[in-house]
Amino acid sequence: MLVDDEPDIVEFLQYNLLKEGFEVITAYDGDEALKRIPEKPDLIILDILMPKMDGFEACRRIRSFRGFENTPIIFLTAKSGEADEIQGLELGANDYIQKPVSTKKLVARVKSNLRKTEERSLPAKITAASLVIDRGQYIVHIDGKETVFPRKEFELLYYLANSPGRVFGRDVLLKDIWGTDVFVVDRTVDVHIRKIREKLGKHSDLIETVKGVGYRFKSV
Repeated sequence: MLVDDEPDIVEFLQYNLLKEGFEVITAYDGDEALKRIPEKPDLIILDILMPKMDGFEACRRIRSFRGFENTPIIFLTAKSGEADEIQGLELGANDYIQKPVSTKKLVARVKSNLRKTEERSLPAKITAASLVIDRGQYIVHIDGKETVFPRKEFELLYYLANSPGRVFGRDVLLKDIWGTDVFVVDRTVDVHIRKIREKLGKHSDLIETVKGVGYRFKSV
């Protein structure tokens, strides 16, 4: 959700966020933002100086709503004073960005805050058949025996095991595991899957190939 009382700014930022694949809810003051909270935004960008209800008060109220205790809130404002930034963070904001800001920087901060939220919600351990995948230590126990996986192999295994039964295309796996700033090809995923299966041994069939689509972790 993007909240700012200047329509030109809202339109410009909305356009760039949509280009990055985000769905964008807009509001033009704090009061309207509260009315749109039932639409359950995953992240909120708030201006501070707005009519009816300023961003500080909107942030305070949003944090009091059930289910929004950990929703990322980013202040995007022309207010540059240190006291304002401290107040915003003490009210529960996750980030404070001063205007003007490049769209690339804003998008990067949005993605960073969403990623942190997702990481906090991930289970510390995943148990499947005779596997225990320990995210805290980057270790996999196979039939009770500790096996160390290189970082990308571990992340790929954990990613698939965290959504058993769901099919992931190679393009999705490349984007979510390797990111968009690194040049890698589809074959990279296949090579890592092969190495993971080798380490899983008799449990290698837990990772299934869906021909022409990608891979999935078997539901057990």
